[in-house]
Amino acid sequence: MAKEIERKFLVSSDGWRARADRGTSLLQAYVVTMDDRSTRVRLLDDAHARLTIKIGSGPLTRDEFEYDIPVADARDLIAKAIGVIIEKTRYRVEHEGFMWEIDVYAGVHLGLVIAEVEMRTEADKPDLPPWLGTEVTGDPRYSNQSLATLPVGF
Repeated sequence: MAKEIERKFLVSSDGWRARADRGTSLLQAYVVTMDDRSTRVRLLDDAHARLTIKIGSGPLTRDEFEYDIPVADARDLIAKAIGVIIEKTRYRVEHEGFMWEIDVYAGVHLGLVIAEVEMRTEADKPDLPPWLGTEVTGDPRYSNQSLATLPVGF
């Protein structure tokens, strides 16, 4: 069983862009949502697809199971989404030994930019880049599951 251990922040400036990769376009939809678990599907650059099951309600750590699936299956599942389909571009930026993922949202969440860093243990203390804003780890309003299923604008 894989564990996802991450911290999440709002992004306060574009200082990350100079060191970012070219980005990956994502469509993300939820097909099952509950308080402590979800099943989502992602279509990446309209060429690859993944199904992810997350279980747990801790602010930092959850169980995560992720599988490649056929693109046609992903499109069918996205058509059956609960709530809105999340549109975003994900950029990766290495900073002081940690890989940061910056999600720049489009569609109904246009203007929202969130950075996440995955850690090996809860005790890890990644150096925080200067382009980070407020930490929102554990704030359910900023989970992708909430962004897909709650009214826009909280």
